[in-house]
Order: sequence, then C-alpha cells, then structure tokens
Amino acid sequence: MGRILGFVGVLISAGLVFYLYTKQAQSVASIGGGPTIQAAENMTGVKGDLLGIANAERNFNATEGHYGSLDDLVSGHFLPPKGDRPPFSYDIQTTASRIPVTATRSLPGSPSQIWIDESMEIHTDN
Repeated sequence: MGRILGFVGVLISAGLVFYLYTKQAQSVASIGGGPTIQAAENMTGVKGDLLGIANAERNFNATEGHYGSLDDLVSGHFLPPKGDRPPFSYDIQTTASRIPVTATRSLPGSPSQIWIDESMEIHTDN
C-alpha cells in the first residue's frame, strides 16, 4: 500500500512540474510575440544581440573616441557582419554620451521595440 501511495505521489508531482513548466514556457513565449518556443528563443537572441552591440559600442568608443554606426562597428571588426534577426532589425542612435541600440519589429506582435540603454539595461515596450 505504501509503494502505491508513493508512486501516486510521484505521478502527481511530475504532473505539477510539467504543468508549471508549460505555463512558464507560454509566459516567456508571449513576451517574444508568439506562443511558440521559437519566439522565446528569438527574443533571447535579440537580447543577446543588443548586449553584444552595446559592448561593441563601448569598445569602439574606447578605441576611436566616439560612438559609431553599425557599419562602423562591422568595418572596424568590433562586430561580426551578422545582420538582423527577423522580424527585428537593429538601429543605433548615438550621441556624444549615449548608445541606445534599438531592435524594431517589422511584423505585428509584441514587443514592437526592444532597446538597451547606457547602463546595459534592456527595455521593452509592451
């Protein structure tokens, strides 16, 4: 009798873990603009790209004394010639003291923009 109750407990626990995992995956995917794991992976990739571009901007500024465009970063070998991550495209609006790097969605969905500020914090508009 004790083994049966233990087995039932394991099944209930496994079911609860599976339920919570699927809910978490849906939550993460909805941030990426769709109900799929691929959308969540795409969002993770976009955030990683933003961090990489912002770090390249910092390195470019340290070397060149000013911030540069995406073309400057690629031609100076601060970034690989990677390009955009559909449905997002990247843009840099540099000033003397700011490096906002923005990813803008070209298709309907949420978020429509993701950006990273000079403190390396990622923001989204929901």
